[in-house]
This record gives sequence, structure tokens and C-alpha cells, in this order.
Amino acid sequence: MLELHCHTTYSDGTLTPEQLVQRAAQAGVRALALTDHDTLAGWAEAEQAGQACGVEIIPGVELSTAHNDRSLHILGFYPARDRLESPLQERVAGRWRRAQAIADKLAALGYPIELPECRPGLAPARPHLARALVEAGHANSTRQAFDRWLHDGGPAFVAYEKFSATAGIALLRACGAVTVWAHPYLFRGGAVEVVLPALVAAGLQGLEVYHPSHKPAEIAHLEDLSQQYGLLRTGGSDYHGPNAKGVEETHLNQLQLPLSLLTAVQARAKMSGAGDRHLDGQTIPT
Repeated sequence: MLELHCHTTYSDGTLTPEQLVQRAAQAGVRALALTDHDTLAGWAEAEQAGQACGVEIIPGVELSTAHNDRSLHILGFYPARDRLESPLQERVAGRWRRAQAIADKLAALGYPIELPECRPGLAPARPHLARALVEAGHANSTRQAFDRWLHDGGPAFVAYEKFSATAGIALLRACGAVTVWAHPYLFRGGAVEVVLPALVAAGLQGLEVYHPSHKPAEIAHLEDLSQQYGLLRTGGSDYHGPNAKGVEETHLNQLQLPLSLLTAVQARAKMSGAGDRHLDGQTIPT
């Protein structure tokens, strides 16, 4: 009944915020966090759809940072929009610079593409460029585009502009957000138990324990670490919508997470001084 990790067309998802919320309602989701990469642009659309569908919308973001020179994502729940939106503009600008650099590499390799339309709030990502390669006729699928050109270390790969995980956590905390390490076992820059103390020292407040990529033993270990460090436990399907063939890699509500996980997040948000109106008098849907 709870989804705390979802994406829309404002980052690397394939559904609009309205479509996402409608599909979530059909799947039995009662509370859903919108966590697009480095942008808050879909919040208003999701909230309007949530009111129509009876789905509580948790405002969020997935911040793209780096640790040990590898990508590490931090989820932020209930940030104060007026404080976070301006700093995120530079992160989105960096994404556009990265997209252009990737396009330039592809052109030099003989595979020119058209960048996605620059619309307000859009945070371009590699999936956008993979789809552009398919549309240009250079690849048969986005998977082939990644495998040939866009994977880490690939011929057209360009790393994110430097933004440390500790700086990202500090930014989110300064904006009243609850900070959670997204899918820790997808991180490739060090063992979870080795990296975690530095993130906790920087202000990390939770772990995304429940994720489709996590094995049962990994989930159990993250639960133990959460208890050891006094961290929140969250989870979500990391839903990106169906691909061009209509296939979904993950499914909304597939983890069947209880709403009690959200109760703890909301309590921590109030302790953190979240400035966003979403917590004013809010009750958990039952």
C-alpha cells in the first residue's frame, strides 16, 4: 500500500505524474512518493491527480551524488520547496551539460541524435538519450543503446558533475528533508557497512531497505544496520513505468509495504523542521 520511490517523465520515467498516480491507485497504492532525479517539477500534477484518485502524495526527490567516485543516490522526503528548488536548478543545468556532452560524443562516433525538448523542470538522463538513439534509428532498443554506447565506461559515457554525497545530504537536511540512502546494494563504490558511517555522520537518516534489487539476505542486513544506527527503514519499487514495448521492469505495490513505514518518516520530518505544507495536519490514509 506504500510506494516511496517512483519516477515520471520529468526525469527518467515514462509516465506523466498524472498517469503514474492513476496507475498507482489501480495497483492499490494509498500513499506514493514522487522522487524524480534532481527535480521537483512533477509535484503539482501528482498532487492534483492524487486528490482525484484518493492517493496521498509524498513530496520527494532523488538527489544524484557521488561517493568514492561512484554514483550514490540520496532520497529526500518532505523538503521545503522554497529552499530546495533554487539549488536544484544548478543540478538540472549540470544534467543538460552532461546530456550535451554525451550527444557530442555520439555525434563524433557517427551517431547523431536530437536531445529531448528543453521544457521547464525536465532533468535529462541517459534513458532520454537511449530513446533518442532508438528514434534516430541507431539502436533497436534502449537496452542496446546502453550496452553499445551509454553504460558506465562506454564509448559515449560522461560522468555526473561532481557533487558529493555528504554535500547532498547537507543540502537536503538544510531544506528540512528526511534523507535516505537509495538502494544501497546497487552502490559500486564500497561495501555498505564501510560507507554507511560516513553518511550517517553527514546526517543520513534512513536506508531504503526494501527494493526490488535487494536479495533477502541483503534486506536482513540492512534491517540490522538500520537498528544499529537508529535509521529509518523505507522502500519502494523504484518504478519507472513501462518501456517502449509496454514491459514493466518493476511493478507498483509489488513489495506490499505497510503504511507504518511512512508514519516514522513523517515523524522524523516534523523533528527535522520540514517547512513544507504537506505535513500540516496530515494524517496517514487507512
